Amino acid sequence: MRVVSVIAGGLLLGLLAVALHWDSDSLGSAPDVDFQLIDGHRLEMARLRGHPVLVNFWSTRCAPCLEEMPLLSELYRRLSPKGMEMVAVAMPFDRPDQVLEVSRRKALPYPVALDISGEVGRAFGGIAVTPTSILVDAEGMMVLRHQGPLDGARLEARINPLL
Repeated sequence: MRVVSVIAGGLLLGLLAVALHWDSDSLGSAPDVDFQLIDGHRLEMARLRGHPVLVNFWSTRCAPCLEEMPLLSELYRRLSPKGMEMVAVAMPFDRPDQVLEVSRRKALPYPVALDISGEVGRAFGGIAVTPTSILVDAEGMMVLRHQGPLDGARLEARINPLL
């Protein structure tokens, strides 16, 4: 029984480490994807070049995702006038009507996209955990990949030099 507890504890610590992981090594170029927005429009990643972009993968069933939305909304309101862009991408298993309802209820000021086929998530290297956020610089290079809830001050400190 003790062995099972030790193994379970180790697995839990490993999952926690993944959930709080900030990766800022060389992540390569952002994929040239099109986001299908909930308002029916398409947004091309290529059109966002020249601006830092935060791509946030989230789910309607993810409590940490919903809890960080006010932080992301405030960050977007403060930094978008300086040139920051943001796109929130709902997971393929999220029903579009639920994505629309959450985005309206939370009054999200940034574009919200559906990834019904999972193509966008795969293009960004696969999304194993929600929330997962990827920061892309103005030249289109991915400079940060973070799994788990964001630390607003730390994220803003990473974005500000890119503006």
